[in-house]
Amino acid sequence: MQVAQTITDDAFISAHQTSLDIMDLINGQFLGRADAVRLAFVTLIADGHLLIEDLPGSGKTSLSAALSSALGLQFSRIQCTNDLLPADVTGLSIFDRDTGQFTLKKGPVFTQILLADELNRAPSKTQSALLQAMEERAVTLDSDTHALPAPFLVIATQNPAEHIGTFDLPESQLDRFSVSMEIGRPDIEIQRQILAQPAAKGHDIEPVLTTELFLKLQEIALRTHCDDRLLDYIISLADRMEQVGQISLSVRYREQLLRLAKAHALISGRDFISPDDVQAMFAPSVRHRLHRMDVNARQAAVDDTLGQVALP
Repeated sequence: MQVAQTITDDAFISAHQTSLDIMDLINGQFLGRADAVRLAFVTLIADGHLLIEDLPGSGKTSLSAALSSALGLQFSRIQCTNDLLPADVTGLSIFDRDTGQFTLKKGPVFTQILLADELNRAPSKTQSALLQAMEERAVTLDSDTHALPAPFLVIATQNPAEHIGTFDLPESQLDRFSVSMEIGRPDIEIQRQILAQPAAKGHDIEPVLTTELFLKLQEIALRTHCDDRLLDYIISLADRMEQVGQISLSVRYREQLLRLAKAHALISGRDFISPDDVQAMFAPSVRHRLHRMDVNARQAAVDDTLGQVALP
């Protein structure tokens, strides 16, 4: 199989360059986090939801705001607490005495990028309010189903499980997230540069795209060619991981991995998927599904799976 090729179609060339411009813009404000920016951007281009697991103060909220600003998308933020109600997320119907009718007061979920900050601090009933929204891009209130704006993308953060006041996310919730990642702490030299410059604010970034152009970018990524042998490779990786990790990976997971690989190929400058694209997105797409394992065991399971499944 050919594993390297330069994009020749004008639409792909333009989409690839636009992707690089956006990542460069965000990296200029968030020093030392290029890998996190790249992974987050790939997830959004793949129309996936992102889970960021890290300590408070690591830049999770700022990165989310920067992405929404650069992409020209509407942004809302929910600060999750243990007394947050489902209606605080989805909204509710309010009776209007003047008209004698109920009117919908939309909640923060009616947006394009929703940041659910510290999601695992919200009780399970409130967490479940996002399940339909993340899967169907719609919300049902009082028997009426309301479509959410397109695109609708969730970036959720969660604190380490050992922190006080956290509730574990159930498997059904975790399966909605295409990717999980940690931002991490930059090295000492980068920290010096961060301290020496004014504090970066994600909302200060000027938009590079409009909603229409972002949807077009997603469409172009979806058109990235995938050979049948790569489809078999994705299925084999998922099947092997189920055995190694003692977990069940849904068909939705396999579809998510395919879309992630296509988006990764696009920003890498190719209009087709290579095995490298699948391998690059495999660990980020599966790590949060191995939540019952410790960190070292997770990495061992990923390494075993990648090592045991033959390349196409």
